[in-house]
Amino acid sequence: MRPPRRRLVAGNWKMHTTVAEAVGLAESIQAGLAALPGCEVVLLPPFTSLWAVGRRLAGDPRIQLGAQTMHAGPPGPHTGEIAAAMLVDLCTHVLLGHSERRREFGETDELIHRKLEAALTAGLLPIVAVGESQAEHDAGQTAEVVADQTRAALGGCSEDEAARCVMAYEPLWAIGTGRSASVADAVGAVDAIRDVLRSRFGPVADTIRILYGGSVDAGNASQMFAAPAIDGALVGGASLRPADFCAIVRAAGLAG
Repeated sequence: MRPPRRRLVAGNWKMHTTVAEAVGLAESIQAGLAALPGCEVVLLPPFTSLWAVGRRLAGDPRIQLGAQTMHAGPPGPHTGEIAAAMLVDLCTHVLLGHSERRREFGETDELIHRKLEAALTAGLLPIVAVGESQAEHDAGQTAEVVADQTRAALGGCSEDEAARCVMAYEPLWAIGTGRSASVADAVGAVDAIRDVLRSRFGPVADTIRILYGGSVDAGNASQMFAAPAIDGALVGGASLRPADFCAIVRAAGLAG
């Protein structure tokens, strides 16, 4: 039987949409969602649109907002950066450790851990992404890589802090490529993450949701959600297409 974890679908809009486009996209998603979606929904617009999208969604309990990243330190002289304290009035969640941040901006496990600590201190709910490269996948190192990244990110967390986190398995080779991991591969990686959580946090580990991310779309979402181990999805490109994103949300709710 599936543990009582409510599924979550997060839409990462990445570096897309003007403010007007973001508000329009949010409106279209609102219109396409069921009155009572069967899962939690989190939208991750660019920083520039967080306030406007939040204003548009105000009073709609179906959708929460998150930021796509944040700085690890307190407010200070860091031109172009956003501190956790600057986000708490705008959103509830923050995405940390996305493969594009690791690859394009050199974010290390240690930095992601510091960001996690800062997010938790500020009262944000972290969505922590982990995943292996193509070479690591081909070498059979997926479980080792995601386990190490999970330990590094949540190192030092208390059980209560860990319970506020969401994990996301996103193989680097499936991000933006149109290639999705097989259900078996995704479940294997999720199980490796869950094993680390159980060894570190005991029974609390079974309350922590683990999503799958990596070319999730309306066509493969139902297959992923049929696996009890997978607690939702971190959606990239399909989150920019309201009909597809809402179909993924429906699939998550039906599977839940």
